[in-house]
Amino acid sequence: MKNDIQNREDVFLLVSTFYTKVRANQKIGHFFNETIEDWPAHLEKLTDFWETNLFMVSKFRGNPMRAHKQVDREFNNSIEQEHFGEWLNMWYQTIDELFEGDRANIAKNRARNMAHNLFMNIYMSREQ
Repeated sequence: MKNDIQNREDVFLLVSTFYTKVRANQKIGHFFNETIEDWPAHLEKLTDFWETNLFMVSKFRGNPMRAHKQVDREFNNSIEQEHFGEWLNMWYQTIDELFEGDRANIAKNRARNMAHNLFMNIYMSREQ
């Protein structure tokens, strides 16, 4: 039996394991590899984001919506729903490999909602 996500160390394990896979992924890795210059700092920021979302602590500072819209513009509005689907499937698989429990399920549900909201906002912000 696996443990649930219990603390920042678990969140960092999840985030770092996941983004190792993302960076190697043929469908979505290039969006990340061509955008992020300082991976250690970015992993800490992502850990802050997920720790804030899973444990209701106030650590994350940033605007994910603005950042994702900017990346989409830099890639000529080429981010599609299938890319978020790939991201989400990999997130679920990584959680399932490492954890199980209520907080793991919350991480899945929040990621699903976030992926939907990010894509819809990216799409709606494009000039028609």
